[in-house]
Amino acid sequence: MSPSYTNLADEALIAFDTLTDRASNIIQPTMRLGVTGLSRAGKTVFITALVHNMLHGGRLPMFEAAHSGRLARSFLEPQPDDAVPRFQYEDHAARMIDERIWPESTRAISELRLVIEYESASGWNRFFSGGRLCLDIVDYPGEWLLDLPLLGQDFAAFSLNASSLARSPVRADLAAPWLEKAGSIDPHKPADESDARDLARLFTDYLRACKQEVRALSTLPPGRFLMPGDLEGSPALTFAPLPNLPDTPTPKGSLRAMMERRFESYKSVVVKPFFREHVARLDRQIVLIDAMQAMNAGREAVIDLERALSDVLSCFRPGSSNLLTSLISRRIDKVLIAATKADHLHHESHDRLEAIARRIVDRASRNIGSSGAHIEVMAIAAVRATREATVRQDGEVLPVIVGTPLEGERIDAELFDGNRKTAIFPGDLPAKPESFFKTVDSPSQQPLPDFNIVRFRPPLIEETETGVKLSLPHIRLDRALQYLLGDRLA
Repeated sequence: MSPSYTNLADEALIAFDTLTDRASNIIQPTMRLGVTGLSRAGKTVFITALVHNMLHGGRLPMFEAAHSGRLARSFLEPQPDDAVPRFQYEDHAARMIDERIWPESTRAISELRLVIEYESASGWNRFFSGGRLCLDIVDYPGEWLLDLPLLGQDFAAFSLNASSLARSPVRADLAAPWLEKAGSIDPHKPADESDARDLARLFTDYLRACKQEVRALSTLPPGRFLMPGDLEGSPALTFAPLPNLPDTPTPKGSLRAMMERRFESYKSVVVKPFFREHVARLDRQIVLIDAMQAMNAGREAVIDLERALSDVLSCFRPGSSNLLTSLISRRIDKVLIAATKADHLHHESHDRLEAIARRIVDRASRNIGSSGAHIEVMAIAAVRATREATVRQDGEVLPVIVGTPLEGERIDAELFDGNRKTAIFPGDLPAKPESFFKTVDSPSQQPLPDFNIVRFRPPLIEETETGVKLSLPHIRLDRALQYLLGDRLA
């Protein structure tokens, strides 16, 4: 984790928290798993599916502890952090399984403790005691993580970066009302609360428009502007970047001085506590990305996802600590980047989805000067909403996916009612990921293929003869669990 995000006082608090956690781990081994991702990537679904499969003995053939029969049982316990809202697993599972409705997106931080009892693979360890691991799952919006780079910026740098990004071709029309308003105001005029509110509102409207599916952009700090929670309307969220700031001292009592002060308050009141109390305490991390949505929106959205992922990865410092340093500081020793919604493609395209995601991650790692070590990339579907089939059309056999589209989904002129199953040919991903990163128009540039990106209802979960519902189906959730937990259950 970058030291630029903290000062000496922050480091002292982090060291105290880490030492306290290490002491409790001697009695009760614990691992803190961070689960984050950008909008609509499926964080809530991932956590719900993980817990449901662990509680109900799901099919996890690539998860060695499960495959070898060493898992004794898993159950939920009260979480250790009483000040953090509990992840409402039961509500989310009921919506998916009983109502076949996807749960609401993550709007704030939450936590859940899953206790895993297992038999060690080592005969020596089995001789002393049975294995027990407390998995503390910390769920938080990826938009909040994108705020951490703000800690290394002053207001002038923040304004320059934000306005430069806003003027890019894919954003300029969305940012026009804010840029026009900001350009009409002298930043050195006396501070006026109505100006601050208007600029904050227009800037927030611009961020919301960037987030919509038609653009599917990902780099949208400050994250709390989109998810204000109990800070809505507070001065810490009533500011906006000011483009074209003159390189002169800031007059006291000016609009610029007000904005600078509120920007610093946002960092100290919102961003620093989030980093110190949550991110700095994580042991491992999974970052979910909706690469499918970005690809469907076009090259600009894919490149923006790469930019956002660069910011996300810069917040972590993957690696290993030695025995001494591990007592007072944590290093996230494994990061998993998971491209979600693999069930929206036939399995023949899964390798290509993974290759595109890996290309995004490799480029993002190079952008921050990282080798990408300790980072794994997978294409997954935490809950599989479709099955595969083939259809014959015009003498050609096409691989299709079959599922129940959500009510209101449309393919060409066909509108779905949320009850009828259909077979869809989703299209083919390009064999070369580089095609998504060519931004200069030229006659030789190949157009991107069309995708049929349709949102499906959760699957119908069958029951056994005794009335027990089976576990949620998935794609490669077991591989993700093996990477994240396998060595801790050895």
